[in-house]
This record gives sequence, C-alpha cells and structure tokens, in this order.
Amino acid sequence: MKISLSRLIAGWAFMLIGILFLILSIFISWGMIIYCASFLVIGIVLLLNKDEDKIEKRKDLKEKEYKK
Repeated sequence: MKISLSRLIAGWAFMLIGILFLILSIFISWGMIIYCASFLVIGIVLLLNKDEDKIEKRKDLKEKEYKK
C-alpha cells in the first residue's frame, strides 16, 4: 500500500490535533471531545482511504482515445 506524502502528513496532522484536543478536553472542557473525535476520524480516514489516489477513466471518451 503506497500512501502519498500529502495524505500521510495530513492524516498524522489531523490525528495529532485530535490527540491534543483530547488532552486539553480533560483539563479545560469536556465539550472539546466532539472536536477531538472529528479530527481523529478525519485523520484515520485520510490514512486508510486507498481510492483517493486512483485515477478513474472518463466515461465520455471512447476506449481507443485512452491509448493515444
């Protein structure tokens, strides 16, 4: 599984922000857990999404135009 560098950086950045919000929510406000969960989920989705880098064929072109 090859992950592009931008997805890797963005995924880990969102996960680190989520962990930071989790730690801050313990000391400041429990309402920040909503933000923590959303950042963690976005980070995990960015890291595990394999279909993002896949190039799809256009449906309006014929098959022989791809081979040019």
